[in-house]
Amino acid sequence: MAEDESSHTPFGPASAETLAFNKDLQRRLTLLPDQWSYPPAVVRERRAQGLGPFPLAPRSPDAREIAVPGPHGDVRLRILAPKTRPSTGAYLHLHGGGWTLGAADEQDPRLSELAEATGLTAVSCDYRLAPEHPYPQGPDDCEAAAAWLLSEGETLFGGNRFAIGGESAGANLAASVLLRLRGRSDLPARFGAAVFTCGCFDLRLTPSARNWGAAKLVLNTRDLKMFVRHYLSHGHDAAEPDISPLLADLGGMVPAHFVVGSADPLLDDTLFMHARWVAAGNAAEIAVHPGGCHVFQHFDLEIARESNRAIDAFLNRSLATA
Repeated sequence: MAEDESSHTPFGPASAETLAFNKDLQRRLTLLPDQWSYPPAVVRERRAQGLGPFPLAPRSPDAREIAVPGPHGDVRLRILAPKTRPSTGAYLHLHGGGWTLGAADEQDPRLSELAEATGLTAVSCDYRLAPEHPYPQGPDDCEAAAAWLLSEGETLFGGNRFAIGGESAGANLAASVLLRLRGRSDLPARFGAAVFTCGCFDLRLTPSARNWGAAKLVLNTRDLKMFVRHYLSHGHDAAEPDISPLLADLGGMVPAHFVVGSADPLLDDTLFMHARWVAAGNAAEIAVHPGGCHVFQHFDLEIARESNRAIDAFLNRSLATA
């Protein structure tokens, strides 16, 4: 699968740039030590230094941080407002990292770009991470951040245009937050759109995730199993809808943009979740980028720029009447 050098995919031809990048990425990742030989805290430190699969993103001097109350203590939020236009709402961003890695300050350039393109202030949530803080602490933090944003955001961020989204595990958390909020009547506003980037929606592992094997383009089957083990270390069932949103009743959800690369172990997660989203009566669009690796949007690639432009355009369209 990942080792296939053919430029042809069921979703169209992969570009020469994408194929060359994948080949080099796979080579570079084989030179790195096995991340599972380190405790997760050490892996986080290494990634924060640029010693993982993703390039080190510079921290924005314009970002500010606040803390809001959550059920397990304060939840830290990193805020990036548009600089060249007034803010008209907010985008709640939930970072990826298998519920185990990642941080709110590791994608400032992209969130700043989104803010400028949409007029939405980017609010990135530093939710608690497993295995130190296993399920349900991470999604509890994200729900608290979402509820705070919907209650206070119009006053703080200049309007009531609200969207939510995330990458990989962050997309899983975004879906879970939307499902949790659907049953709440205490919130004065609602999210109007969702962005699901290379999401993991079934922690039992979909066929593409199970069958991917050891080949590594950021993520492989072993990684997914280890992330799930850390996240569910207190024995929760992966089939619970709050954990695997693919299995939930998806009625009454917001318009969504789904995007994934064809060279991603989580390809089926996006294909299946998009189909179920639409079957439940919700509006949705999907983009599958030929040859794209897991969360290819983090790399300097034309398919990344194309995907990010499409996300920004979707948010502008979906929130135009908010």
